[in-house]
Amino acid sequence: MGDLENEVEVPRYFLCPISLEIMKDPVTLSTGITYDHDSIEKWLFSQKNDVCPVTKQVVVDIELTPNHTLRRLIQSWCTLNASSGVERFPTPRPSTSRTEIVKLLKSSKSPQMQMNSLKRLKTIVMENEKNKRVMKSVGAADHLVSILNNVTSSSPVGEVSGVDGLTAADEALTILYHLQLSQTGLKSLFGNTEDFVETLTTMMQRATCYESRAYAVMLLKSMFEVAEPTQMTALNPRFFTELVQILVDQISEKATKATLKLLINVCPWGRNRIRGAEAGAVPVLIDILLDCPEKRVSEMVIMVLEQICRSAEGRADLLKHGGGLAVVSKKIFRVSSEASERAVRILYSVAMFSGNSHVVQEMMQLGVVGKLLLVLQVDCGSKMKERAREILKMHSRVWKKSSCMLHDSVDSYPS
Repeated sequence: MGDLENEVEVPRYFLCPISLEIMKDPVTLSTGITYDHDSIEKWLFSQKNDVCPVTKQVVVDIELTPNHTLRRLIQSWCTLNASSGVERFPTPRPSTSRTEIVKLLKSSKSPQMQMNSLKRLKTIVMENEKNKRVMKSVGAADHLVSILNNVTSSSPVGEVSGVDGLTAADEALTILYHLQLSQTGLKSLFGNTEDFVETLTTMMQRATCYESRAYAVMLLKSMFEVAEPTQMTALNPRFFTELVQILVDQISEKATKATLKLLINVCPWGRNRIRGAEAGAVPVLIDILLDCPEKRVSEMVIMVLEQICRSAEGRADLLKHGGGLAVVSKKIFRVSSEASERAVRILYSVAMFSGNSHVVQEMMQLGVVGKLLLVLQVDCGSKMKERAREILKMHSRVWKKSSCMLHDSVDSYPS
């Protein structure tokens, strides 16, 4: 409305008590107070309040009842003041009823009606937050998981239907992702089937479109943020293979970040570092680091590399790559304090457990030693300095005598 309040007198009961703006879609809470739909939804659900903003009463019944009479009054007032620049708000689309959603979920189990039902449910889940809440309350997640399990058990993943080339699995996964399940809901996905993680791994591998592969990895990322340790350690090697392929294909920035975050969460557990290395993660991560201008992505890549390089397999792959040691050293002080500390940890793992004569000479020639000496001279974390000092002392006999070592560097070398 801009500054219309200064030009046209707005009836106070047209204003939302929360935002003090004219209500576009007035709804009445169980406490009897009317609010704008978007404002009260944000108050109750996004900001997680459980009281009425005006009365301060605890809201037991969260049903929002449309105030049609007030909406018509506001629309009439807007029409009467159109000459003053007031625009008439369109009549909001009514929320989908619980009965209709239940009916669509049931029909989505029928092969003949499945695609049409899923397409309608996808439209519904993306319309508003109320629809999401209703769908979750009637057990939509269980229905969708069942469909995904059934469809992905065949090869290829479902039958393509429609001009968009999507399958039932694509549609079901899109709906499940957009439900935005709570922590409890995400945890229940692990118990919904013997291994729903395997189902999503199959979607990463065989989904007909990049978007579905992205939804699969983003949903997995959310699931493993609330997973139990036993669920972290029971991962199939194929899980890591498909994550690495997501990074190779560069589906989207969101998918890349979700994949890296997922690897950060799972790599510390069990044999996952080795599984990540065996899936070919290290050379792919180094290639991303060599070309990546985005600091957050670089930071996450270094965090994953640090985890995998705690295994002999990971360190071996790092040293096989022509740019491995060089790019890790180069990123110190260029990304973030967290990335710098992790990069020094990688160099420590290499020097401690894989520091043969060839590797030690390479670290000198690539400027790694010089960067470690710089760590001792600048203001950074004490643990990072201590680790750099340990690396330098570890191979001091070779490095201090090297012809590549500058005179002033020798003077600053720790004794």
